[in-house]
Amino acid sequence: MIDEPTLELVRDALMTAVTIAAPILVAGVVIGLIISIFQSVTQIQEQTLTMVPKIIAMTIVAVMLLPWIVVRLSDFALHMFRLF
Repeated sequence: MIDEPTLELVRDALMTAVTIAAPILVAGVVIGLIISIFQSVTQIQEQTLTMVPKIIAMTIVAVMLLPWIVVRLSDFALHMFRLF
């Protein structure tokens, strides 16, 4: 049987990963939705038109949130070292 500290550790790791990835993924979804609406209105069906803006937006969001991401990861690492 799996003990409670192990489950808590895995849950914390997954929640940290989701918390860090969520803003970047939300930016990609929002840009993708805007580009899809634009493509529907103009009837332009170009695949690069969807990928390039999403990659650029997600990169910009990741760079802007880098200090916050580092703080979250270091807090999680310190939590891990305190447990063991």
